Amino acid sequence: MNPLIVVTGGTKGIGRAIADRFVAEGFDAIICARSIENRQESGESTSGILAVAADLSTRAGVDVLLDYIQSLNRPVDVLVNNTGIFQPGQIHNETEGTFELLMNTNVASAYHLTRGLVGGMISRRQGHIFMMCSTASITPYTNGGSYCISKFALLGMSRVLREELKPHGVKVTAILPGATLTASWEGTDLPEERFMKSEDVANSAWAAYSLSKSAVVEEILIRPQLGDI
Repeated sequence: MNPLIVVTGGTKGIGRAIADRFVAEGFDAIICARSIENRQESGESTSGILAVAADLSTRAGVDVLLDYIQSLNRPVDVLVNNTGIFQPGQIHNETEGTFELLMNTNVASAYHLTRGLVGGMISRRQGHIFMMCSTASITPYTNGGSYCISKFALLGMSRVLREELKPHGVKVTAILPGATLTASWEGTDLPEERFMKSEDVANSAWAAYSLSKSAVVEEILIRPQLGDI
């Protein structure tokens, strides 16, 4: 049986690139997004990929994904907490509800999904959890508001989880990518070469996973060659 990776927000962008990279290396992948487009219906396999529709900004949506994973009765070898959204704004003037939406989507989804799956990793004394943080996890942006707060929190969660899971043989890696050419940059006037590619992040994740059991990459900070945008 192939090893299994779970990638949230895995239908496009960085998440899709990571799923495809691991599938190319012999994994099966469960990908999840609020809607499944250009894929077969939820639960059907396409080239080693199982697509599940669930809104992870809600606890009920996380439970939908967990129930599906558990129904397969297969161990999860890798979890990539990649679900996230960005909304610009400043703390003093952003739209009411922005904080709750971004914290639920970017942080709470990773918290609850990790809690639902990490027990199996601990019992097997193996597994790898990736947290998709951001350069916004370490650099405050004046128009980042609640987004920066959520990404700082996600990096904090990653570091706490790393400490908790050290004695259990489970690895935790935080990935902090800078500007990556995904759908969120549609319409930009900046040249394509100014951005990283999603495959750059995916290749970094695979490299971290490929280390021996005695080593772990705790954090990956990756930026465009010319720096942040």
